[in-house]
Amino acid sequence: MTKKDIEIRTTDGTARAGLFRPAGAAKAGVVLYMDAFGPRPALDEMAERLAGEGYAVLVPDLFYRNAPYGPFDAKTAFTQEDSKQKLMALVGGTTQEMTIRDTQAFLEAFSGEGVTGPFGTVGYCMGGARALNAAASYSDRIVAAASFHGGNLASEAPDSPYRGAAEIKARVYVGMAGVDSSFPPEQSARLAEALRVAGVDYVLENYVGMSHGWCVPDHSAYDAAGAERHWKHLTAFFGETLG
Repeated sequence: MTKKDIEIRTTDGTARAGLFRPAGAAKAGVVLYMDAFGPRPALDEMAERLAGEGYAVLVPDLFYRNAPYGPFDAKTAFTQEDSKQKLMALVGGTTQEMTIRDTQAFLEAFSGEGVTGPFGTVGYCMGGARALNAAASYSDRIVAAASFHGGNLASEAPDSPYRGAAEIKARVYVGMAGVDSSFPPEQSARLAEALRVAGVDYVLENYVGMSHGWCVPDHSAYDAAGAERHWKHLTAFFGETLG
């Protein structure tokens, strides 16, 4: 496995990204959409593990328009008022529409590195909605989209992913925390209905006992057993869809 730091030209500037590649030829390319704390060693560790399964994994900085920023401690950043305000400004200032536009450049970056389709997406926290919206926006290229503890997947917001269900041709996997105020039961029901009506091949799975953030190793809610369960299901999902 190797990591290469690259710069990706977008319509709004230049996004830094890490590209993680397996030892041999990549089966497919996967965009890993970060959580609210930005690219950091914990996400590198996750990308490395996924690359070890045979995929080329791109981890772009979604907050590049506001760089430099941070770094943030994922265990304490939301408990300290100063860092919380900065994080909320970054998240609020990086819209779904921005990331959807950026995703075209992310996919093209794979081609520039010799990685052709098919493509998958996976997102955590704020990245979960982006992974699903990417599948709706680039349905001719993305064949698998996964979200773990993604927030507001079926909220009242006009850019909430459930609204784009009819455009999704990819298979979808959504792993939900057992208790998560950002994705309550009424939203999971709404998302399930939208995906079913749209004829999407999907799974919504409830990780009972897990809290928002349980998959990410430096998060305060990290749960080792729950994270391993997530890895088992994610790798099986990509194995079935991406090879």
